[in-house]
Amino acid sequence: MRVLVAMSGGVDSSMAAALLCDEGHDVTGVHLKMADTPSGLPGKGCCTLDDARDARRVADLLGIPFYVWDLSEAFQQRVVDDFIAEYAAGRTPNPCVRCNERVKYTALLAKARALGFDALATGHHVRLSHDDGRWRMRRAADPGKDQTYVLYMATQDQLAHTLWPVGAYQKPHLRELAAARGLVTARKPDSHDVCFIPSGDLGGFLRPHLGERRGAFVGPDGAVLGFHDGAYRFTVGQRRGLGLAGFDEPLYVTAVDGDRVHVGPRALLETAALDAFAVSWVGGEPPGEHVGAQVRYRGEPLPARLREIGPGRLRVEFTDELPLGIAPGQAVVFYDADECLGGATIAGGAVGEMGASPASRITERSGTTPA
Repeated sequence: MRVLVAMSGGVDSSMAAALLCDEGHDVTGVHLKMADTPSGLPGKGCCTLDDARDARRVADLLGIPFYVWDLSEAFQQRVVDDFIAEYAAGRTPNPCVRCNERVKYTALLAKARALGFDALATGHHVRLSHDDGRWRMRRAADPGKDQTYVLYMATQDQLAHTLWPVGAYQKPHLRELAAARGLVTARKPDSHDVCFIPSGDLGGFLRPHLGERRGAFVGPDGAVLGFHDGAYRFTVGQRRGLGLAGFDEPLYVTAVDGDRVHVGPRALLETAALDAFAVSWVGGEPPGEHVGAQVRYRGEPLPARLREIGPGRLRVEFTDELPLGIAPGQAVVFYDADECLGGATIAGGAVGEMGASPASRITERSGTTPA
């Protein structure tokens, strides 16, 4: 097949290209210029000039054509601007999900097919199988590197033109294979953090866009416990960096409401149910009522029951263990064993059949009405 390989400049996408060459495919490499991340920050981003050079060196060693495509404008509008707007609205977005949904996977796949390629390949750690007449997206062989969570929006038509060659490999083995080939990326550190915030300073990135917006920390009983200079600096479940001391037990962010940051004990982070929107199913239609629901990238699926509450909207009711710290704007992704079934965007906690919402539990525990 004619395969376009997205080469980020890391070891995973380098080995994706190498493995496809071994299989005899007609491989072309492409590096996406998306964020102007400074060079000299190994492991911090995936869009530096150093990364582009590393990807080109790998392509030269493999003897494949290589191009750099500038998608920075689309990335800015569809991912970065959305990221800023979500924080301004008091939500916690997942930029990796948005990037795959709007640029790195779906848009790139569409462009690859328009140019006559049979498939797009990336270095994502995902396994793909085809049985019972449909494509199934399964967790990677290396559970610590699994990336199905950020690709839950993939459709059957897209999966039919997708290759994920490294999903069947353990990461240490991939590095060994890359080193044996003499690939410059063999020992390169993995990327972490948000690629367009290589410093890791979220508040420092958002402040020029959102300014200082003084607000209050509010306790479960509605009392003002302190002040902050920007609610966008906080997310549900956060404990560190609040600047609040002298209380009997640690305080966590339980909700962000405009310029007010609600805080309380850890028990108030338990959520019996959540509402979600923009639902996407890998199989094209809803699965059964009972699924495993994962509410954060490195979390674990928890037993849950799904109920449709409107077009493209779901109520997710947890039937056993309760998750801690449901953050509106994040993704909830559904699984059946190792199969990713789809996902949605979290709207917030909800009143479920097995328990109350976080706000109503504040009332029950404090005997007051939440502010």
